[in-house]
Amino acid sequence: MGLSLALNTARASLAATSTQIAVSARNVAGASDPGYSRKIAALVASGNGGATVSITRATDAALYARTLAAQSAAGRGEALLEGVTNLSRTIGDTEDADSPAARFASLEAALQAAANQPDSDALARAAIEAAKALAGSLNAAANTVHAARAQADAGMAEAVSRINDLLGQFDRANAAVRRNLAIGADATDALDDRDRILPALSADIGVTAIVRDGGDVALYTDSGVPLYDRGARTVSFSPTHTFAADTVGAVVVIDGVAVTGVGSPMPLASGRLAGLAAFRDGVAPSYEAQLDAMAGGLIAAFAEADLVGVDGGPRAGLFTIGTSATLPDGTAASRLGLAARISVNVAVDPAQGGQLALLRTGGMNGADYRDPSAGSDAAYAGRLRALVSALTARQTVDPAIGLGAALSLPDLAEASAGWIEGQRKDIKEAAAYQKTLLSRANEALSNVAGVNGDDATELTLRLERSFAASAKLIAVVNELLKTLLDAVR
Repeated sequence: MGLSLALNTARASLAATSTQIAVSARNVAGASDPGYSRKIAALVASGNGGATVSITRATDAALYARTLAAQSAAGRGEALLEGVTNLSRTIGDTEDADSPAARFASLEAALQAAANQPDSDALARAAIEAAKALAGSLNAAANTVHAARAQADAGMAEAVSRINDLLGQFDRANAAVRRNLAIGADATDALDDRDRILPALSADIGVTAIVRDGGDVALYTDSGVPLYDRGARTVSFSPTHTFAADTVGAVVVIDGVAVTGVGSPMPLASGRLAGLAAFRDGVAPSYEAQLDAMAGGLIAAFAEADLVGVDGGPRAGLFTIGTSATLPDGTAASRLGLAARISVNVAVDPAQGGQLALLRTGGMNGADYRDPSAGSDAAYAGRLRALVSALTARQTVDPAIGLGAALSLPDLAEASAGWIEGQRKDIKEAAAYQKTLLSRANEALSNVAGVNGDDATELTLRLERSFAASAKLIAVVNELLKTLLDAVR
């Protein structure tokens, strides 16, 4: 080997090793960054017998896609669990004295006590207070549902805002990757920057990433709607600030396609946005339908019948909707919102100028609705016992609310509490599984693409020894050349 060739080889080795050391140092610095992928500086032989350094990064496309899917599934589960836990904590426990189930038991006990001593104003008043507490519990439960739906709707608005912001960041990062690859520059850090955005995006919405020529990436929702294709698509949503039983929340629209709501042709399946929509439009309204069924059952059970003369038809008795004496017709539409509006009839509520005696005799809708058997007998308990029987009698229940076809009102309240607790338990288990799956996926991806600090440090030391050897070779060649020139002179 000639001295010139030896010198050129040593210089090439020195330059390549210097680049490898720089890459190894980057790996050491990025070891604690979860979004950093390990960089690999590989020697590539060149045509003149030298070598150049090609910088790539460690990655696993399939594992990365699985991680994004797990992130989206976990986001949906957490959003659903948050909403259902809110309902379960406030109104779902049958042991809670403020829950509808407990209030039904209290009313039954108060009516039974009044029936056992019908001439006691104190017991009659206690029964009225128990009825007011039950109505108030249903009102509070319905209002809690409305507040939870409004909270979910606000969360959807926040998620949409984040998604639009992240798509803008992704557009800039994607342009940087394409630009670096086009000019042959090192694009590994730009690729890392782009990949850091997708997990945050997938937490809010299910995302599928498609890599195309030139390093370009297109993004689609898990239902196939374009999110990004050479430019970010607009995600739009109009928040609803106040919810009632008949309120239908706005849908999320991406590129002109509705991705939430009953009529969506391509509904989202995962991500926090999907979970919030499922709670706002599914779980919460279903629970309120059960509350409305309880309220409708109460109004029907305590209705008064016209017992004198021409039959004027049944009218609302102890429980009414405002000042209306009209009974719900039993359809789902007629029950809508009853839980939020049910109240005790002012005619029998002393606090509103009513008469306690009407609880024992009936007649809250006039003399024709008074029980003829009551007469002037203050000890008459027949109607009070009938009220207890009506409260505990089995009623036909709409199967659509998911609690059975025939239940007593106390059993309906307990079944509803059991339903919401069952929902919470199932969603909690599913969310825990998805979080575990996400943790395992992140761990597996880290093992493939992450940096082991000890290995990176050890590699740096080996490269430094190689660098020192190349430098020593240059020094030796330099001495030999100097000796040769001195001999020639």
